[in-house]
Amino acid sequence: MKWSQASRVNQAPVIVGGAMTVLALVALGWWISDTPLGIDSAVYRAGGYAVVHGESLYSPLLALPGWALDLPFTYPPFAALLFTSLTVLPTQLCWGLLALAAAPSLYVALRPFADRAHLPLLLLGAFALQPVWQSIGLGQVNLVLMAAVVADMFLLRDSRYRGIAIGIVAAIKLIPLIFIVHLLVVRRFADAARALAAFAGATAFALVVLPGDSVRYWTSAIFNAHFAATKGWVGNQSWQGFVGRTLPEGGAATVVIVAASAAFAVLAMWLVHRLHRAGDDRAALLVTAGCSLLVSPISWTHHWVWVVPALGYLAAKGRRGAAIVVAALFTGWTVAVVPGGGGAERAWNLAEALVGNAYLIVLVVAGVLLTRRMLILRKDAGSEPSGRMYGRLRQP
Repeated sequence: MKWSQASRVNQAPVIVGGAMTVLALVALGWWISDTPLGIDSAVYRAGGYAVVHGESLYSPLLALPGWALDLPFTYPPFAALLFTSLTVLPTQLCWGLLALAAAPSLYVALRPFADRAHLPLLLLGAFALQPVWQSIGLGQVNLVLMAAVVADMFLLRDSRYRGIAIGIVAAIKLIPLIFIVHLLVVRRFADAARALAAFAGATAFALVVLPGDSVRYWTSAIFNAHFAATKGWVGNQSWQGFVGRTLPEGGAATVVIVAASAAFAVLAMWLVHRLHRAGDDRAALLVTAGCSLLVSPISWTHHWVWVVPALGYLAAKGRRGAAIVVAALFTGWTVAVVPGGGGAERAWNLAEALVGNAYLIVLVVAGVLLTRRMLILRKDAGSEPSGRMYGRLRQP
């Protein structure tokens, strides 16, 4: 039995290496055949090109290939500075570089959440999940950013540099700022200070190097008007996307979005606080990640990569049935089978609404169940010795 478990653990590096080899061959093949590949990585490269050649970062990107749909650069200027490194490679090889990082990123993100026996299977199965294969296909940075946050929270536990990676990630993509709030809630004040300093330092550096683009980003481009018309699209699985599909535009919809988002954030931070006190920092981090997906104006399906460590957590807690159901819902079929685009979502019937909002529904249901459990345990706390209560909170 011990040999069998060790054998399965040793399979993880093989899976990582195999995935990297396959993706490298795809990148080379597509480059040689000059086949389009990686819409988002092409945008990253074009943003870096704009910086190198002194072009406006938030105007039409001149280096963007015609097949990339004239997408704008929507990241902060600091991200564009990092993406200048991609300009030395052809577009397909830029995709290949990000694709090569996918498997190691999944491994890093899964290690603290999955038990050793399940790790290889979860690592292999992750490639069947829509957020993962879509992130890889688009050439997205989601997996790398998630791995950086997980590494900062768990793998650098005894390092004096804890918090810095979270700050850098937040400077690349603003939504991860919520993890700095997470650090404050779990009373990691020094780490939160380092994270905030890293974010401020990276942002200030971009302001010095790219003053015009920085001013434009923080005054107008940050509002991401390009995606305003698509917020109600089925591919946006945020609360704002749900409201956009369900309610007519106007003051009532805005009130629902703002009020509910504030309530979600408060509830999430309360859960983080309670889970941290119970010694379950893994669940606490997943709650914060889920909150970021819920309250963000845009949570495209490829942003939901946090489902991977969530599945590892469920499997480690013995909730294999729940993990299988969640994994099945996140393979992408729920988005594919419902009418989408051009406002078709507003005409959904009840069955289509349940299927089309499946990602969001899974998250809300998980939040409700977790809140109920924590309230029950809190109610019982006064009638049990503290040691016994603490043990109950740590149990799956």
